[in-house]
Amino acid sequence: MAKEVTQAQLDELNELVKRARAAQKVIENYTQEEVDKLCRAIAAKLYNGKVWAELSDEAVDETGLGDKVTKRNKRNKLKLILRDCMRAKSVGAIEVDEEKGITKYGKPAGLLAILVPTTNPCLTPAGQAIYCVKARDVMICSPHPRAKNVTNKCVDLIREALEENGAPADIVQCIKNPSIALTQYLMEAADLVIATGGKAMVHSAYSSGTPAYGSGAGNATVIIDDTANTDERIKEAAMNTRISKTADFGSGCSCDGNLVIHESVYDRMVEALKAEGGYLLSDEDAEKIKGVMWDDEGHRLPQTVAISPQKLGEAANVTIPEEAKFLMVSGGGKEGIGREHFFSSEKLTTLLTLFKYEGDFSNALEMMQAIFEVGGKGHSCGLYSFDDDHINALGEAAPVSRIMIRQPNNKGNSGSPTNGMPATSSMGCGTWGGNIVSENIALKHYMNITWLARPIKEDMPSLEDLFQEFYVEGMEQE
Repeated sequence: MAKEVTQAQLDELNELVKRARAAQKVIENYTQEEVDKLCRAIAAKLYNGKVWAELSDEAVDETGLGDKVTKRNKRNKLKLILRDCMRAKSVGAIEVDEEKGITKYGKPAGLLAILVPTTNPCLTPAGQAIYCVKARDVMICSPHPRAKNVTNKCVDLIREALEENGAPADIVQCIKNPSIALTQYLMEAADLVIATGGKAMVHSAYSSGTPAYGSGAGNATVIIDDTANTDERIKEAAMNTRISKTADFGSGCSCDGNLVIHESVYDRMVEALKAEGGYLLSDEDAEKIKGVMWDDEGHRLPQTVAISPQKLGEAANVTIPEEAKFLMVSGGGKEGIGREHFFSSEKLTTLLTLFKYEGDFSNALEMMQAIFEVGGKGHSCGLYSFDDDHINALGEAAPVSRIMIRQPNNKGNSGSPTNGMPATSSMGCGTWGGNIVSENIALKHYMNITWLARPIKEDMPSLEDLFQEFYVEGMEQE
C-alpha cells in the first residue's frame, strides 16, 4: 500500500488529522446550546435553494450520475436531520431512568472518517456534518474520486458556516485528491468510520482495524396485494412507485427495483404505472437493455447506473419515448426469480421489474424471499396493503431492516415527515447485509455513551417465579 501513496499525500493527510485533533479539543467542550447553533448554521448554509441547486447540478455534471431536478429535492433530508438533532440531547446527561437508577451521558466518538459515495456526494457529508457537530465530533471526508470537486465544495461551505459562527473550520475537512489507498490510511487514523457506499468500500472499512458502521446493498421490493382494489388505491400505489423509482434516476438502494403484484390487480396496476410515466418494454427490447446493464456473469455495468430511460435505451439501441419516466420489464412469476434472471437483481437505474403472484399472500412472501436471496437482503422492502394480517406477516418474514407501508420506499426508508424513521443518508442492513446494525445510522451512532448506575431497591424475583416449571424445591440451598 505504501507504494500507492506518496509521501506528499501522507504528509497532507497527517496535517488534516493534526488539525482535526486540535479542533476536537475545542468542540468537545462546547455546550448543548453551542453545538445546536452550529447544527442550525450548517443546515441553513446548505439548505439555501440556490446553493443546493448549484451543488446538485455540479454533482450530476461531475459524476455523470443522477437527475438534476430530483437531486435538488434531497436538501429536504437536511431539514429532517436537523429536526431529529434539535429534539435530542448530546451534551451531559442525555437520558435519565429514575426507576432503574440509570443516567446516560453523551460523549464524543472523536475523529470520524466519512467515506462518501459517488451517488450522494453532497447529501452524505452535509447530513453527517450535522450529526457530527451535534455529537461534538470532528470529521474528515474521503470523497469518491469521481466526485471529489463537488464534495470538497460542499465541505468548504460547511467550513464557512462553522467559521462564521466562531467555531474552528477544521471540525469538518475533506481530502482534496482521494484514492483507495489514502482512504485506508485515513480510516486507520480515525476513531470511527462511517462508510456509505458499495460492498468493496464497506468491506475495506470493516478491515481497517477501526470501529465502523457500514451500509449494505439494496434491491428494494414492494408487494402490492389484493386490497389495492380501487382506482384510488391503484393510482396511489403507482404514484409511490414512480416517486421512488425516478428519484435521482434510481441511484439509491431504496428505490423500487421490483414489484410483486397480486394477479387480481396486476393488469390495472400496469396501466396505472403507464399513466405515471412507465414504459413497458417488449421481450426483445428487454433483452437488449439487459445486455447493457449486466455482463454475461451478472455483474452490474457502471455505465448504465443512474441514467435516464432515454439514455438507457440509447445505450442498448432501443427507442424510448421522450415522455417515459422509467422503464418496466415483465419478470413473470416465481420462475423469473433467481441469480440467472438478472432483472430480479438490483438495478440502480430507471428500470423496474414486474412480477405477478397468484393465490394467497404466502406466495407473495415466498417470491419476496427468493428475490432477496438474489440480492439486497437486509436493506428494505415495501407493501401496499390495508390488511393488517398481511402487514404483520411481512414484518415477521422479510429479511430486511426496514419496511415501508403505503409510502414511497426511497423517501420513507431514510426518514420522512410522515413516518418515524430516523433521518439519515446511511442505512445499516444488519448481519443480512454484512453490517453491525440493522437500523438507520443516526445521532446515537456518532456518540459514546457513559452509563451511570445509582443503587435501587433490589430487583430480583423469587426463584420460583424466575424458573417457573423448572423450579425445584430446595434450589435456594443448593
